Amino acid sequence: LHGYLGGIATDIDCVPIKIGGVADHVHLLLKIPAKLSVSEVLRLLKCNSSGWVHDEFPQLKRFTWQEGYGAFTVSPSKKSDVGQYISNQAEHHRRRSFQEEFLTLLEKHEIEFDPATIWL
Repeated sequence: LHGYLGGIATDIDCVPIKIGGVADHVHLLLKIPAKLSVSEVLRLLKCNSSGWVHDEFPQLKRFTWQEGYGAFTVSPSKKSDVGQYISNQAEHHRRRSFQEEFLTLLEKHEIEFDPATIWL
């Protein structure tokens, strides 16, 4: 799946730098051209990859991506650190859940959210 996501990203003129994740989520470090919005990139990635999952893995016909997504800009000086973080997802999630990680990122970057509805 990670390789397929990288192929989609390349096809839509993004530059995949690092893609990785664990069973319940994926991280993508992409360079996105100015002509594309983040929402359009995610729509194309989700739509095309879910079709691929359904075709390649018939037992996963019910697979869907969640409705939303989290997107953060990354300073060029932090690109290597973020790439390493993505590479170490399995180890990282032995210590903390995706939910804990995501809430920490939102709080660290002062992004407002509604705790009552964030996981709906």
